[in-house]
Amino acid sequence: MDRKLKNTLALIGIAVGIVVLGFAVILIFQKPKIKKRTKALAELRATEYDQKLLKQQLDEKHAQAKKLDSILAARKFNIPKNLSDVKFYEFINEIEKLLSSDATMNVEYLDKKSEKNFFFHEYKVTGIGEYNDVYQIVYAVEQSKELKKITNINLSNYVSGSDVVKPILLVQYSITVSVYFSDNDRFTTAVSVENDLRAPRQYDIFYPLILAAIPPNIDGLFDVQGARLLAIVPEGAFLSDTKGESYLLSEGDKVYLGYLTQIDRKNNSVKFILNKGGIVESLEILLEKEIPKAAK
Repeated sequence: MDRKLKNTLALIGIAVGIVVLGFAVILIFQKPKIKKRTKALAELRATEYDQKLLKQQLDEKHAQAKKLDSILAARKFNIPKNLSDVKFYEFINEIEKLLSSDATMNVEYLDKKSEKNFFFHEYKVTGIGEYNDVYQIVYAVEQSKELKKITNINLSNYVSGSDVVKPILLVQYSITVSVYFSDNDRFTTAVSVENDLRAPRQYDIFYPLILAAIPPNIDGLFDVQGARLLAIVPEGAFLSDTKGESYLLSEGDKVYLGYLTQIDRKNNSVKFILNKGGIVESLEILLEKEIPKAAK
């Protein structure tokens, strides 16, 4: 065999060896990597979305979130997330605008506590005011959108202005309030709108049914006690008080402690209704008759 043929066969053998070695490397080393990367590529292609589809899904999620938020907003109460202890002071400042000029308020922070799956800040609210002021505070706390609860309340009557002509009857109060919050936003809305906190007027249960003293006649009204009926005219009735001063009164006119309710022209009399510190009385005054002259 000549040298040229030997070289040719050697080159062919080397080429075959390289090809075999290459296939061996591909089958033994590269195939698992190719298989793994092919699988990863298939997974990426399986989760590939186009931008329109992604936007559509995002809009749907926003719509669902708004729906859930509207359901929470429709509830009477919400429980906010991680509520600051300063928020209650701001709430009280708003409520104070609804109170009378005689009302006073003091707020003291007591503690932070937990109750089952929730937390709450505890405050003590004290002060003095009219009965309807106290009712307004209680109503506002209990009707507030962010959940608040009164856990204790003490009330007592309080007399102000004892050195003036007419004392002011007030109520002294001490109220313990719990303000609830959560560590998540499952019980609140994105935008919270406060409920209507204006309380309706109530009858003052602390006002005495019978006063210890009758209020003075500071307006200078006609005093019925000891009065005399002088005459009944079309315009009304002429009366005089114990000081000799005369007054012309009509039905419905206000007098000291009451009103003139009726002018009875048939029976020549006038009738009054009087409230003497809780004791209601009716009073009738007859027309004085002329004293006949002595016979000569």
